[in-house]
Amino acid sequence: MSIRRWYPYRDVVSLREAMNQLLEESMVRSPSGLEEREGLIPVRVDMVETDEGIVVKSDLPGMKPEDVDISIRENTLTIKGEFEAEEETERENVHIRERRYGAFQRSIPLPKAVEAEKAEAEFEDGVLRVTLPTVEEEKPKRISVRAK
Repeated sequence: MSIRRWYPYRDVVSLREAMNQLLEESMVRSPSGLEEREGLIPVRVDMVETDEGIVVKSDLPGMKPEDVDISIRENTLTIKGEFEAEEETERENVHIRERRYGAFQRSIPLPKAVEAEKAEAEFEDGVLRVTLPTVEEEKPKRISVRAK
């Protein structure tokens, strides 16, 4: 029988690793792809900050501009829409169905305050581009103190 040094955090670390693995398996990856078909996987976006403001790009292939709803509320950009499913005929034998359909919504917290009234959105070749001008930061005003 060997003597093993007691390490009080050994069990806590293994519990944390088990919880991380459980959460990753249940929330991050999906072996069946069920979330994507049901629209639960949100639309992927790129967000960059330029001199003019914040630019958000999102791939929405097959969508029409009138089917996309964009809103800004409390410094959060929300993109909503719905991918229409094609009608199936009884003659088709479906072997693979990976194209998504159904409603989606993606809310993105913005890193800076933006001027929502000046926001612009363009849709070209299935790519949505939203330009959000940022609010100029107020510069602190120096107040001089006079002696009486």
